Amino acid sequence: MGTEAHAPTARELPPSGPLAARPGKIVAVHLAYVSRAEQRGRRPAAPSYFFKPASSLAATGGVAERPAGTELLAFEGEVALVIGEPARHVPVERAWDHVVAVTAANDLGVYDLRWADKGSNVRSKGRDGYTPIGPELLDARVVDPAALRIRTWVNGELVQQDTTGDDGLLFPFAQIVADLSQHLTLETGDVILTGTPAGSSVVAPGDVVEVEVDAPTAPGAPTSGRLVTTVVQGDVPFGDVGAGPKIDDTQRAEAWGSREAAGLAPEPGPFLLTAELVDKLRRAPVAGLSAQLRKRGLNNVLIEGVRPNTPGATIVGRARTLRFVPNREDLFVSHGGGYNAQKRLFDAVDAGEVIVIEARGETGSATLGDVLALRAHVRGAAGIVTDGGVRDFDAVAATGLPVFSQGAHPAVLGRRHVPWDTDVAVACGGATVLPGDVVVGDADGVVVVPPHLVEEVADATIAQEEQDAWVAQQVAAGHPVDGLFPPNAEWRARYESWKSQSSKSQAPKSQAPRESR
Repeated sequence: MGTEAHAPTARELPPSGPLAARPGKIVAVHLAYVSRAEQRGRRPAAPSYFFKPASSLAATGGVAERPAGTELLAFEGEVALVIGEPARHVPVERAWDHVVAVTAANDLGVYDLRWADKGSNVRSKGRDGYTPIGPELLDARVVDPAALRIRTWVNGELVQQDTTGDDGLLFPFAQIVADLSQHLTLETGDVILTGTPAGSSVVAPGDVVEVEVDAPTAPGAPTSGRLVTTVVQGDVPFGDVGAGPKIDDTQRAEAWGSREAAGLAPEPGPFLLTAELVDKLRRAPVAGLSAQLRKRGLNNVLIEGVRPNTPGATIVGRARTLRFVPNREDLFVSHGGGYNAQKRLFDAVDAGEVIVIEARGETGSATLGDVLALRAHVRGAAGIVTDGGVRDFDAVAATGLPVFSQGAHPAVLGRRHVPWDTDVAVACGGATVLPGDVVVGDADGVVVVPPHLVEEVADATIAQEEQDAWVAQQVAAGHPVDGLFPPNAEWRARYESWKSQSSKSQAPKSQAPRESR
């Protein structure tokens, strides 16, 4: 029990063919190469596996069928290990002794069928002919498992090339063998497919895929030879007895290797609150932003009841959120003292961010004081919005940090609140605020702008402000507001004419585009 199997004293390579007999099992590694992990954008901490049926084995020079009604058949050139002596609970340092041979394999799969497999790959990779292997075996006794090379060609073009050294593999082959052996017995003749490097992509009927594994630094530079597989089109449709093909852009991108290779538009990058957008938002009053958001169906984006603690203060920044729950003595003991959620957030806020605190509109206790305000100011925070109170009111104002609140209160935190969690959706002043939302505040109050609407509503607000300023000039000149505010067709035409003339008169002074002025 729990002991290492005896290392083989003599091992014979299976006769050519390349395998002596059909293996009892084929175990495949999901993700094993650094290049593939970087391509996929994820790097596992430990290897994970799936099984392929022995009926999926195919000889070199064979064919692989793309099923009727599918489009995403992908190749994966891999190094295959053949077990020579049973392995159970073997340590890493002796695991390679249980490998008798190395050869090339092609771990074919249909991405159209992955959606129903949940990682098992039974449908997508288990079809007949989807594990070509060979043509020749390399003696594991004469090759260094960390000095192998894997190459794949499609229609004669080299598309995959990697090595099995530390800079190539996430998990050395010996680790994979040892890991599997602690879960199951690896039996003589079993095959392990060790994962594919970057470069795997989609092939179509008529394409020819060739895979080769060699040991270029070993004596004689032994090689598996090229494992050749030709893709053909299947003509038997799927029935309605189980899961059939289904794909989306995510599967297309993974099958082809990238969105670009799949002919898809790049995914939009993360929203950035640029200096240009901040400048626009500072020129866009909260009242105007609120009106533009209402035109777009967003009526519940105002944080009610909060005002700037310092006259003239404004806020523009992305939200970091802090949630307080009603005080309960046992919960305050567990969550209120020490390095609690409140202190952690004030220590973590970054430049340009606004701390938004959910205090349930409770004004009978403070939600921050001068020390925390100073900490946020030192870290470059854009401000604080709380629907609760502020203690050390004058000292907080003296820090220069813009703070919007319900007003002053001298009580400490534990009177009404328990700091609970951070960077979650909060309800502040009756508005839902998500981490990353854009928060804008001025003398009229505070509004929450969803990131995807920021530039649109900022531009619309500034344009509206320009028009309203012109309307105010006409009213000051004695014109009645009827038909002017808002402008009817006649007044709108006058405004457009004025704007055009104003733009022309400014052009000689600056050659910069209007948007940058």
